[in-house]
Amino acid sequence: MDHAANISEATCEIFSSMVMLDVSPKEARQRTNPAFVKSISGIVGLAGRVKGNLSIHLPADVATAVTTAFLGMDVAEINEDVCDAIGELANMLAGAVKTALDPAGSDIKLSMPSTVYGDEYSLDCAHCGISVLVPFELDGQEFSVELLLAET
Repeated sequence: MDHAANISEATCEIFSSMVMLDVSPKEARQRTNPAFVKSISGIVGLAGRVKGNLSIHLPADVATAVTTAFLGMDVAEINEDVCDAIGELANMLAGAVKTALDPAGSDIKLSMPSTVYGDEYSLDCAHCGISVLVPFELDGQEFSVELLLAET
C-alpha cells in the first residue's frame, strides 16, 4: 500500500475542501529531527488490525494561518481554538487514512484527537516500524503529516 500517496491525496482534499487552502505535497521521507520547535502537533491513535498513529505537525505561524482560514477568525497565537482546529484536522486526516487502510471500516478504531505544542517537544511511537512523513508546502512554508504503524 502506498501510504505516502494516501496521505498526500487526503491532505490535499481536506485542505482544499474544508480549510479552503491549496497545499502541495513534497516527496515523502523519514523524520530525521526528533524534536519539534515552536510547533503544534495533532495526533490520532489507530488501534485494531493496525496500530500506530497519524499526526499533523505545523510550525506555530503555519498553525495560526491554517486556523484563521479554517475557522474564519483571526488567530495570532496558539490557543484553545488552534488546538481544536489542529485536532480536528488530525481527526479528518486519520479518518481518510483509516478508509484507505480498512475499506470495510470495522477493523481499525480511532482515538479522540489530541494536541501537543510548545517551544520544543518530541513525539515517539513505541513499537512503530513503519514511518511515512509527507511534507507539504503552504504559501512558501512547510508542515507535515506523519503515519507511524507497528509492523504486523
